[in-house]
Amino acid sequence: MTTGFYWDERCFWFSGGNYAFTMPVGGLVQPLASGGIPESPETKRRLKNLMDVTGLTQELASKNADEASKKALLRVHTAEYIKAFETTSKGAGGELGLRVPFGHGGYQQAALSAGLACRAVADVMSGNISNAYALSRPPGHHCLPDFPNGFCLLANIAVAVRSARAKQADLKIAILDWDVHHGNGTETIFLDDPSTLTLSIHQEHNYPLNSGEADIRGIDNSNINVPLPPGGGHSTYLQVMDKIVRPALDKFQPDLIVVACGYDAAAIDPLSRMMATAETFALMTSSVKAAATDLCGGRLVLVHEGGYSEVYVPFCGHATIKTLSGSKIDAPDPFASTFSTRQPSKRFQNFLDTWVDELAQFHAQ
Repeated sequence: MTTGFYWDERCFWFSGGNYAFTMPVGGLVQPLASGGIPESPETKRRLKNLMDVTGLTQELASKNADEASKKALLRVHTAEYIKAFETTSKGAGGELGLRVPFGHGGYQQAALSAGLACRAVADVMSGNISNAYALSRPPGHHCLPDFPNGFCLLANIAVAVRSARAKQADLKIAILDWDVHHGNGTETIFLDDPSTLTLSIHQEHNYPLNSGEADIRGIDNSNINVPLPPGGGHSTYLQVMDKIVRPALDKFQPDLIVVACGYDAAAIDPLSRMMATAETFALMTSSVKAAATDLCGGRLVLVHEGGYSEVYVPFCGHATIKTLSGSKIDAPDPFASTFSTRQPSKRFQNFLDTWVDELAQFHAQ
């Protein structure tokens, strides 16, 4: 079994431009920081560095990719948006949407991020590798066809899915999003497409505030939202995988599963109030990997989304990629004992169990 690992140093160089700093950046000068936005390159860079130090990287098939072509981007995004993004990127950068500033060269970096997802999906579908992890940056699941949103400038997974369908039109693809924020962009793009099952597990009314309700079902109930109350932790996420995600995948019978793999449901993330741990992400990965083995020949691609704790994302990501690849190389979670004792109280967990059961019953109807 070979796991592909798709990354590019240039994706770490994406920044918010001069959003908070006055020092110009671009060209061959690496930005000093993320440009004042919480979506920092250090979470991803530290994940890659941790993998290098433990030796996990050496067990993977490390690959790069070309920028997603304009033809590929136009399968999802409007020509007007792509033109505006490219033109603004040639200058000093700016902000075309909501909470997504970018600096000079941002278009090329975002197209490269989408390109990593595209190549990962293409390689898995061709059988060149067994499964894949794309360390894409900037992320993509909030981006609409004509409106960037929430640190997302291009819909990376949607572009990869549409590119795969350009080669094989009848593909049934399931997109599971366990980023703590609702995958509103992915939902919007595929809401009327019954050949794409979209499932989003998210903290209720975190971001965006007005999306992610369970009753948004799509064509043939092909959209499943699982909004969870703040404070949900390890047990709650695993119950969702067992009671909602796996039954939905079994019913849908996908040819490929893609995961929008955000780590911002982790216990110390600054942009959420959930209590997942590195072990949570490892076990969710194990669950979806088993589903892929049973349903679609193991064809599984994880595409990096959010996660904003520079000290915890590396351990959550390492646990995920270790599980995906079947490696025995471990990076022990230094926070495991702390978070295992700070999971929901018995009374609150009973409430969460009921919440998940009611959502499972709702989606099974």
